[in-house]
Amino acid sequence: MTKEVLLTKTVAMPGDTNPNGDIFGGWLLSEMDVAGGILAKTIAKGRVATVAIEGMKFLLPVKVGDTVTCYGKVVKKGNSSVAINLRVTTEGMSNNKLKDVTSGTFIYVAIDSDGNPRQLPNN
Repeated sequence: MTKEVLLTKTVAMPGDTNPNGDIFGGWLLSEMDVAGGILAKTIAKGRVATVAIEGMKFLLPVKVGDTVTCYGKVVKKGNSSVAINLRVTTEGMSNNKLKDVTSGTFIYVAIDSDGNPRQLPNN
């Protein structure tokens, strides 16, 4: 529906690791949700809430110190919801090689001040 855009870029820190020393998947999921929410809020011109995540796949582990970049692309717009495909890449500290590490489709619904679904704007 739209072209893929850069949404966020951050560095994976030691406090975000699992017992194996890799970055915890929940942290990565949270970063993706924030990134997708940025795009969804822009489309909805206001508040949004995450209602579903579809097809999440972790392809490679993320290491401490990796630069984590999240890209998003709108794949479907409904009356009150928007589906956004999110793709995450990492760049290692030592090799600077870009790797795709995860992707998934996040569904957001536009909500009013009371938390009820509302219509998406036409443009």
